[in-house]
Amino acid sequence: MIRARLAPLALILAVAACGSSQKHWYNPFSWWGNSTEVAATGVMPTAADDPRPLVAQVTSMAVESTTEGVIVRATGLPATQGYWDGALLTDGPVDGKITYRFVLVPPPQPNRVSTERSREVTVGAFIGNIELQDVREIVVQGANNARSSRR
Repeated sequence: MIRARLAPLALILAVAACGSSQKHWYNPFSWWGNSTEVAATGVMPTAADDPRPLVAQVTSMAVESTTEGVIVRATGLPATQGYWDGALLTDGPVDGKITYRFVLVPPPQPNRVSTERSREVTVGAFIGNIELQDVREIVVQGANNARSSRR
């Protein structure tokens, strides 16, 4: 009778204990830290003949772990409304660092400047575990700033 009552209690305590390991090294979902703003560098990857300009400002970046690798998600703020077809372009890892260029297609004609929220553009890229093996830092580069996440 006592075992029948202790088994569900032990299960509840075990499941509750799992929630306390969110910021430890052995939890793969916490290996990538929050992104921090870094200065824009003049050195950027040269994605083959892509004429799209860089987004004016990278406002946020997140690296989300999956079983197959990570998803890099970045939000940018272009100068005006109407920018579209955003992408994160890279030439691959260099010295333990992957640098992405956040590019957008400008509008065909000049548009007005509205609220920041209405101008935001979010893009993403997937990095597989094999390519991610020796990478310690991921950077998303815009025209005026960059954001970085390290593990």
